Formats: sequence, structure tokens, C-alpha cells
Amino acid sequence: MLDMILVGFVALIQVYIMIFEIFMWERRGPKVFGSFPEDLFQKTTALAGNQGLYNGFLAAGLIWSMLIGDPVWNTNVATFFLLCVAVAGLYGAATVEKKIILVQTLPASVALLALYL
Repeated sequence: MLDMILVGFVALIQVYIMIFEIFMWERRGPKVFGSFPEDLFQKTTALAGNQGLYNGFLAAGLIWSMLIGDPVWNTNVATFFLLCVAVAGLYGAATVEKKIILVQTLPASVALLALYL
């Protein structure tokens, strides 16, 4: 039960990131990524929207995993999508902003641990 709550929490994070990147990039982006030049956000709106779409796919996969009745497949699908989120967080932390590891990789890793404990 706790494992699925954590999977749901990670899915909600991905939904928020999707909304942020697709709909709030130019308005909230400069506040979230303060080290980037402000004129960068308008120029990269389409790119951020594309990234947001991928976060939406990750959220959809996590939500799908929660709807699967078979416990083995439920765990397998959740594991795959949680690993995708964790790797995306590692890459984002290495290339964009270190705090991304706390927002994506850490919650996904905790949910993965809960799945297998």
C-alpha cells in the first residue's frame, strides 16, 4: 500500500513538471532556474514543452502501473517507469541543475525501495 502511495506521489511530481514545462515555462522558469539568463526562457518554450510531454508520459506510465491488477506486472511496470524517472533526474542534475536529483531521483528511488521491501 505504501509503495503505491509513493508511486502515486512520483506520478504527481511528473504531472507538475509537465504542467510547469508546457504551460508555465516563461513565467515560472526564471524563478526556478535562477542561474539561467532570463531571455533564454522565451527562446526555449517549445523545447521545454517537448520535455514536459515526456514527463507526462512518465506520469501516465506510473498511473498505469497503479491500475494493473496483477501484482507482478504492477511491480514490473512501476519499476520500469520509476527507473526512467530516476535516470532522468540524474541526467538533469548532471546537465541542468543539481537540485533536480532531489525532485526526481530521490522520490523515485524511495518508491523503488518501497516496492521491493
